Amino acid sequence: MTDRLDHTLAHRFAVMTLGHVGREYPNVLLHVLDGPEDARTPSQLHPIFYGSLDWHSCVHGWWQLLRLLRLYPGLPVAPAIRARADALFIAGKVADEIAYFERPSSAGFERPYGWAWLLALHDEACRHDAGWAVTLEPLARLIAARFRTFLPRLTYPMRVGTHFNTSFALTLAHDWAAQHDPTLLELIASTAHRWHATDRDCQAWEPGGDEFLSPALTEALLMTRVLDTAAFRDWFDAFLPRVALGEPATLFIPATVSDRSDGKIAHLDGLNLSRAWCWRTIAAALGTAHPVAVRAEQAARDHLAASVPHLGDDYMGEHWLATFALLALGAPD
Repeated sequence: MTDRLDHTLAHRFAVMTLGHVGREYPNVLLHVLDGPEDARTPSQLHPIFYGSLDWHSCVHGWWQLLRLLRLYPGLPVAPAIRARADALFIAGKVADEIAYFERPSSAGFERPYGWAWLLALHDEACRHDAGWAVTLEPLARLIAARFRTFLPRLTYPMRVGTHFNTSFALTLAHDWAAQHDPTLLELIASTAHRWHATDRDCQAWEPGGDEFLSPALTEALLMTRVLDTAAFRDWFDAFLPRVALGEPATLFIPATVSDRSDGKIAHLDGLNLSRAWCWRTIAAALGTAHPVAVRAEQAARDHLAASVPHLGDDYMGEHWLATFALLALGAPD
């Protein structure tokens, strides 16, 4: 199995994802009903992001499709991706998505995971000469404003391995803000320092049984964004002081996925893939001379090998895992 993105994998991912971003059912709705008039179908509530089992998976499914389209514009499915995007990313449908967010009962909708992925999608759309970014920008700006309001009120980070993880969300939001919002960029940096600058000797008691993110490694991932090279090395060496010796060992051992038809247990494939992304990013930030670099790269390969072959085993993984595989595999060499 290749551990880098190539044309074959890109085609596999694109076909898989194009098949589910428009699949309305089954569907998991995170929806507050304020009255009987709010009992509507997913596509009525979310005219763009109604597929892929849930809103956030549809958002990052589209991020994945647009990224693959940019990296491999000659994919056989490229015309279908463009046509679908042209049909969905239009002003009226974006206005309906915004209206949903502006409901009083939707103040916390998709916070922070879906928020962050929407910003990532907008940033990817900006790399295409197709008009999609201009259409999506009002929704991205709404999300950015919500981050600016929310982060000062959030006293503590959320150190979990599921959708509420703040380090993962702030990493994606940071990458968007670096291009589009200097005020949010500064806020993310100061928040990361407030929460994590003095963290030491992380025990890495993970994984939990339904986690798809590593609380330890996503924190380090965020700090690669907000610290310079020397400062990050010093912080990382204090945060995981025995990692060059392979401790905590759990960070180097791919999770066992016992039942890929169980949506929660299938999260563990996502953990393997997101860990691979984190390890590769951390290794690059530390540099090849750092004693953990070789071990980190091997851990990334081990985690990829454990889960990339299983992305389409069941719809519980198929509707989202290729996104995390794309993060881990990176751009083509």
